[in-house]
Amino acid sequence: MNRMSLAAAASRESNARLRIRVRGAVQGVGFRPFAHGLAARYGLSGFVQNDGEGVLLEIEGERREDFLTALRQEKPPLAKIDSIQVERIGLCGEQGFSIRESAGGGSHTRIVADAATCEACLEELFDATSRFHLYPFITCTHCGPRFTIAASLPYDRRQTSMARFAMCPDCARDYADPKSRRFHAETIACSKCGPCLDVDPGLIVEKIRAGAIVAVKGVGGYHLMCDARNEAAVAELRRRKERDAKPFAVMAANAASLALFAASGEGELALIQQRARPIVVMKSKDALAPSIVAGLRRIGVMLPYAPLHHLLFHAAAGFPPGGAWREEVNDFVIVATSANPGGEPLVVDEEDARRRLSPIADLIVGHDRSIVVRADDSVAAIVDGAPAFLRRARGYAPDPIDLGADGPSVVALGAHLKTSVTVTRGREAFVSQHIGDLDDAESVRFYHETLRHLLSILDVEPEAVACDFHPDFYSTRIAEEMALPLLRAQHHAAHIAALAAEHVVSGPMLGVALDGYGMGDDRGAWGGELMLVEGAAWKRLGHLAPLALPGGDRAAREPWRMGIAALGAVGRLDLAERLFPETPLSAKIAESLRRGMAPKTTSMGRLFDAAAALAGVCLEQRYEGQAAMAFEALVETPRALPGSFAIRKAVLDFAPVLAFIATGRPSPREAAEYFHGALIEGCAEWIAAAAQAQGQSRVALGGGCMMNRILAEGLAGALRSRGLFPLLARAVPCNDGGLSLGQAAMARAAFAVGEREKESTACA
Repeated sequence: MNRMSLAAAASRESNARLRIRVRGAVQGVGFRPFAHGLAARYGLSGFVQNDGEGVLLEIEGERREDFLTALRQEKPPLAKIDSIQVERIGLCGEQGFSIRESAGGGSHTRIVADAATCEACLEELFDATSRFHLYPFITCTHCGPRFTIAASLPYDRRQTSMARFAMCPDCARDYADPKSRRFHAETIACSKCGPCLDVDPGLIVEKIRAGAIVAVKGVGGYHLMCDARNEAAVAELRRRKERDAKPFAVMAANAASLALFAASGEGELALIQQRARPIVVMKSKDALAPSIVAGLRRIGVMLPYAPLHHLLFHAAAGFPPGGAWREEVNDFVIVATSANPGGEPLVVDEEDARRRLSPIADLIVGHDRSIVVRADDSVAAIVDGAPAFLRRARGYAPDPIDLGADGPSVVALGAHLKTSVTVTRGREAFVSQHIGDLDDAESVRFYHETLRHLLSILDVEPEAVACDFHPDFYSTRIAEEMALPLLRAQHHAAHIAALAAEHVVSGPMLGVALDGYGMGDDRGAWGGELMLVEGAAWKRLGHLAPLALPGGDRAAREPWRMGIAALGAVGRLDLAERLFPETPLSAKIAESLRRGMAPKTTSMGRLFDAAAALAGVCLEQRYEGQAAMAFEALVETPRALPGSFAIRKAVLDFAPVLAFIATGRPSPREAAEYFHGALIEGCAEWIAAAAQAQGQSRVALGGGCMMNRILAEGLAGALRSRGLFPLLARAVPCNDGGLSLGQAAMARAAFAVGEREKESTACA
């Protein structure tokens, strides 16, 4: 090739068109308008479009490298880029840069979670000159509902619940204008063409101030709202909702208003203002209606995340002009609890609201934007210096968890309580929003609805299915009907596997799972387990000393039964009638325990119940974990008495501290502090001995009892002081809400091993 032809080839190469493939959470986040703006900035021609893989771009022009640099560094706020692949192709010579219609086909991209109203939209919401002034459904490319309105991917208006709303000329103009913040914003709407609220925000506030209970349709479902300072209103909400004692969450206008009723540290303030706007649990100042927290010391608080919420606080402030009021202290605080009567799934549509909420709410407020995917509010807390989920749903689901390596696609169906489902695709695990307990037909319907939608929106055909070890769980029966290779994951091994998965730990994982119940391989009631887990394999290294379980499942609802079981464990059944005089069955149960007529459990949850009952703190539970939460609320400083536990052949026995509570006559606070201190020191010694024996330095701390902040932080600190590295749940809840992630990780490992064995056999 002569010199001139070499120069021509080099020129053609330098002017080549680039085909760019962007994968990740890049649909519904304003990525196409962002790319259009970059192309205009650098004078490039080409196109951008959504498709089943994510976003596809082609560009040509001299400043292509500048475009690529900006693409990586200036992505939209909600976008999460996993990869950018660049290919050189031939020049087309087209003029201008266009946003093309989305391409169909299989979906390998993902939808982002819902995001709270952004600051720019809030400024317009309260700007009297804006055409979005006081419009309850204002959104842009950087905020608003995504997951809860999307029926399928690619993410286009026609595939969301906004499809029925034809844009007015003004909205159509903004949608087509590259200079507009709503350029190709699929949720764009205004009062002329978009969804409508059927009750004025001012009337809603008026009713709440007058003591009424109002059901308000939101982003992922309805809330039941009332005045958080009105004890009569809160008590009436409890009565009508049949929720006797479980704490309610409240909503405050802004961060400045939190100080009126809660004590928040820097971590809580940062967490509550995240785009997801979770409910954040923080210390209560007891300044609101007492029955909101029902005797507990911590309160769940959230900030407004939908435009309507901001409009309510605007009305409560007296409709001030401008937006300065948004930063000022506002003493209007509202209970905002999920509208799910009797623990059923969230109410999401108007007909269902009239049927199920009319007996509860004095006023029902709806709107005509359909909720495609119901999603409860997420609940989080700062534990051991970092955020941890108590419930993972709106604002976070279905953001994926990186598993560190590719693997087979599996579906994991969770357990029975606080359940979720997980679907894996490639190296990612997609954990659904919180579903709840599978106790009734509505919850089961929601379970199927969630499973179908997650599989559909991810376009996954699973190669295997995982479920709990328990044969009688509804989720187990569904797994058995799926005609796929099935892994029955032991409950506590799955808790530890979930931690290994989110922390991307390969190899053996030492861990403890401390919770209420899970079936063991001996069909026993386990719940305080020390294990070594690797892939789908697990080994039980130790457990808590068994306690009797008088009445079986009833013991979880009636802690006094576990109190008598504890008396049996310490040889003091003679105290049963004296300590539990109001329970007529106490003598009969004590006698049955003398005869050994009760199953056994190693459950940490039931151990908490026993201690709380012996201390007289909680004899009957009206919601799961009530006794443990009440006992935790009494603790100022945990402290361990000498000899308050014993370890024999990897069995950890807390009989000594139970005996002290039963016979030493400590106050409830002293009992709680000595019990928590004993748990922390006992578990730390137990775990440290196993770590040394197994040659492990990392320890997974899982199970629902790790939601106890005193225990979690105390145990983590005690392990660090012994040179170990504790791992706490961060990406999913430590309770059964995160169990499906562990099941999925175990199934991937089991299925991958099976495939490798097949390949090895074929090669041989």
